[in-house]
Amino acid sequence: MDKNTPREDAPTQPPKPARVALNVLALCFALSVLGRGLGESFTVFLKPISEDFGWDRAQVVSVYSLTWLAGGLTAPLVGRLFDRSGPRMVYSLGLLLLGAAFLIASHAQHLWQVQLSVGLSVGLGIALIGNVPNSILLGRWFGPRLPTAMAILYSATGAGILMLLPASQVLIDRIGWRDAYQLFGIVALCLLLPLLVLPWRLFATGSPHIVKKADAGFVDNGWTLGSAIRHHAFWALFCTFFFTAVAMYAITAQIVAYLIDAGFPPLQAATAWGFSGILTLFGMLGISTLDGIVGRRPSVLFSYGVSIIGIILLWLIQYYPNYWLLTGFVISFGSMIGSRGPLITATALNIFRGERVGTIYGTISIGSGLGSGLGSWSGGLIHDWTQSYDWLIVFALVNVILGLIPFLVVPALRR
Repeated sequence: MDKNTPREDAPTQPPKPARVALNVLALCFALSVLGRGLGESFTVFLKPISEDFGWDRAQVVSVYSLTWLAGGLTAPLVGRLFDRSGPRMVYSLGLLLLGAAFLIASHAQHLWQVQLSVGLSVGLGIALIGNVPNSILLGRWFGPRLPTAMAILYSATGAGILMLLPASQVLIDRIGWRDAYQLFGIVALCLLLPLLVLPWRLFATGSPHIVKKADAGFVDNGWTLGSAIRHHAFWALFCTFFFTAVAMYAITAQIVAYLIDAGFPPLQAATAWGFSGILTLFGMLGISTLDGIVGRRPSVLFSYGVSIIGIILLWLIQYYPNYWLLTGFVISFGSMIGSRGPLITATALNIFRGERVGTIYGTISIGSGLGSGLGSWSGGLIHDWTQSYDWLIVFALVNVILGLIPFLVVPALRR
């Protein structure tokens, strides 16, 4: 037999599920870094856009509010589109919308144009490449290890902040905010081509072990959106998403401007907050690991407690601006941002798993979008009304406490 002739008993081996799963995780992480980084970059653009147009804080923050509001309200539609059309269609639409939105924003002359492009359109684009489709896709590959995979995915928020906030400030200083947005749009559109040629049929199939429901305890109870809405766990998860997002985004929307007002140079403020991206991964993995050791309720209470410490340190910074307080704030508050997210997501996917899990989880995620939009917009109004950050911080603290209550009183969220 010719040595170049392939042997009949040596068929081509399919890719190993573990390797494909890691590739899927890497892809979802990269898309989340891009989406969250572009969304959070507005905290750096807030001051130059405000100064360029002469808008007050509430007007400019309304753009940031619309970004996360649009992402939250469209989450069920994204989940439904994912269930019907698959990841390739969803992710491609997301990159296309992001690219077009930033190119349009670079030529904006009125507030409504910035709200439509950087607000609504970018929010929808982020939703299309964000947590809802990524969570569903990862659920097909990681099964019982989903909380760990979700912790890595949610840490993309921090990675995006770490990379894009300082980079955004450098771009604004060198070429201005309009050209920076134009560059964002070009990059997003350039990434569309390599995305289209990925092996989406393989990625969308899922691990054979997960698809066959190797978990002997798996029962598809035939959840529909209607039946899920009538279940108390749905509203408990919704409220946790909502109040936590209100608290976090009331602060993060203005964090760079806050640090600048406290006396830190702009690039230093953006870099300090961007550094929280390194800590986010450790915070999420740490809380997920703690969940497996001590249980859901102690882990959640610990994460909220550390967040509260961070908010108090932030309040002190405006009166005693120094690097010790700044470091303490970045470590405590930054490490806990989104740390509850993997646990909440894994809980939702486990309770409502089945054919319509994408639509159900997407609807629950409306709470996060509403909270993000309301929190950031309310934070801007509170700042304008009081001309200080004191009541803004009180507002955030109250909502942090409201966010942890469902984990104290609802048994399904503690398991």
